[in-house]
Amino acid sequence: MPTSSLNWDEIDTVMLDMDGTILDLAYDNWFWQEHIPLEVARSRNVEPDSIRGDLERQFEAAFGTLNWYCLEHWSRELALDIVAHKRASQHRVTPLQGAVDAIEQRRLQGQAIWLVTNAHPLTLEIKLEQTGIAPLFDHLLSSHDFDAPKEHPDFWQRLGERVPHDPARSLFVDDSLRVRHAARSAGYRHVWGIAKPDSRQPAAALNDGPAAESLAAILLS
Repeated sequence: MPTSSLNWDEIDTVMLDMDGTILDLAYDNWFWQEHIPLEVARSRNVEPDSIRGDLERQFEAAFGTLNWYCLEHWSRELALDIVAHKRASQHRVTPLQGAVDAIEQRRLQGQAIWLVTNAHPLTLEIKLEQTGIAPLFDHLLSSHDFDAPKEHPDFWQRLGERVPHDPARSLFVDDSLRVRHAARSAGYRHVWGIAKPDSRQPAAALNDGPAAESLAAILLS
């Protein structure tokens, strides 16, 4: 379903989000929407339905900030060892269909491949350990190292200062509308969305720019 096409002669750098772009967002949705509410309820000896509203408000308050992605923050807020729960469930982390093969094929064509994620460094470590995808990338970049999430202009300015590149000759792929908007505002010319980040859910209709159901459909176009 690509809604546009790419001229690969115009692209030197391929910058890829992790969760929902390379890795199946089904894991994260299960972890935060199903598993953690049950664990919080168990720790407080209450029914899960009695705390869901409070948890949703806590999550909403952090949305779009580094705290949304910060394991230490949620460990404090929820009085749970979130890292331990991540490690105990890491076997559920899987790549989206065709993503790894597509990255490998694109590397053969000469573009630099970067992983550019909002994931907390410990989350990144766990997921790289589980999937073994680290060698696919020339750079592994977490927004926590830049003190700003990808949704914020400061991230893009600091990224350019740390790892020089040409935004006009870079492809950026992400499943988040807010992140794609921030990338375009920062001058990135080739910004694509992923319409099916969670394999358990139907594809979404994305209207902000070019999109495809999968990363493979983009990188192999």
